[in-house]
Amino acid sequence: MSLPPVDYAYLETLRRKHPAWRLLLADHAPLIISFLYQCFIAPNVRSLPEQDVATRLDDTLFRLRDELGEDAFPKPALEYLSDWAGDDRAWLRKYFPANSDEPHYDLTPATERAIQWIAGLEQQAFIGAESRLKLVFDLLHQIVQGAETDPEARIRDLEKKRDAIDTEIEEIRAGRMAFMDDTQLRERFLQMESTARGLLGDFRQVEQNFRELDRQVRERITTWEGSKGDILEDVLGDRDAITDSDQGRSFQAFWDFLMSPAQQEEFTELLERSLGLEPVAELEPDARLRRIHYDWLAAGESTQRTVARLSEQLRRYLDDQAWLEDRRIMTLIREVEQHALAVREDMPDFTMPVDEPAPQVELAMERPLFSPPIKPVIQSDTLLAGDETVATDALFEQAYVDRDRLRGHIRHALQTRDQISLADLVDAYPLEQGLAELVTYISVATDDDAATIQEGREQAVEWQDSEGALRRARVPLVIFTRSATP
Repeated sequence: MSLPPVDYAYLETLRRKHPAWRLLLADHAPLIISFLYQCFIAPNVRSLPEQDVATRLDDTLFRLRDELGEDAFPKPALEYLSDWAGDDRAWLRKYFPANSDEPHYDLTPATERAIQWIAGLEQQAFIGAESRLKLVFDLLHQIVQGAETDPEARIRDLEKKRDAIDTEIEEIRAGRMAFMDDTQLRERFLQMESTARGLLGDFRQVEQNFRELDRQVRERITTWEGSKGDILEDVLGDRDAITDSDQGRSFQAFWDFLMSPAQQEEFTELLERSLGLEPVAELEPDARLRRIHYDWLAAGESTQRTVARLSEQLRRYLDDQAWLEDRRIMTLIREVEQHALAVREDMPDFTMPVDEPAPQVELAMERPLFSPPIKPVIQSDTLLAGDETVATDALFEQAYVDRDRLRGHIRHALQTRDQISLADLVDAYPLEQGLAELVTYISVATDDDAATIQEGREQAVEWQDSEGALRRARVPLVIFTRSATP
């Protein structure tokens, strides 16, 4: 990766457009840089709600006005925050998290880079040249070994390492152990601390790249006039390009390494052992360094959420596009209807056959299954006259009530009166066939126009069966009259 041309035109453009340079040139740069450092960098905070940031800035402004005078910083805190998050400055990123109505603020990568550069100007008392040189050698070894394609060369290199390890083991067993002096320990710890803190800044840059991709995708979706397949291929291609880029691959490898429980446990143990060393303790490291890997997790999750929002935006596009296609169809139908209404009174002189006035929809499941025809079985046997004797008593034991006999009872009873109820009739002519005879009386009343049956009133009818037992039934009130009885 070649460096950009550091010439006058490049620097002039950078000075006018880059947020980090504009921050260094700002009139209130000491206020802005010190406040953002204390608010975000020092506590390793990714984002804060607007109210919290405004409250802290109010406290800072109050303290500075008390020292410098009331006219030092005349604007209210919210107005300063709005200016710092504007497009012309871009020192803060103002956004609304999911499921939240309160805006949040986060540093932009350019602002963090500028603050880290300012903070490191006079920070280190010495430069760890030896540790950096070893780091350069280690990186070169990793590059060469990772790119080696000759198996014999790889084996020779591993055997060389094994011999060195065996030699070191023998030296230790012989009582000759090599230790780092205090300077080497402090130098490597400072380098580790700087690299660990710089990772948070890298997260902001990676997340910023994904947000840039999301913004570009939204712009293309809004202005796209081609087919859905083309835009999907374009969107997915760009996403793959970011995921497959060097930065995307490095971030994914880092995330996989960080999410490993074994790696987290090993990192915690190594960090605790390092912080417990006396030369490191003399440096009085920041206590928040003990939990920096949790800050990495929070920053990594924020980056993952940015990728998830990109997928959500793609899904919304599909839904909106389907709705637009449906709306286009409805618009065409309404245009056809409007043209038909316009020519209703003056029909054009042409005819057009239509096969069906409306489409018929037939589902496959509506079709009946095949049913084989039923074949009748015809017996051709000839009936023969039988000579067996069969008992016919059952045919003559069926109950039969003589309706004419009952009508005779009714006529005889009405000779001396105008009407008679069924209960009185049964008293005068006791039932001989029990319940069957009583039911027949009701049937006769149903067929007789002169008889009335009152469903709302009941009457009790009693009789004795063939064994002398008293039977009782409650039936609707039936009254026979003389006039029309046949």
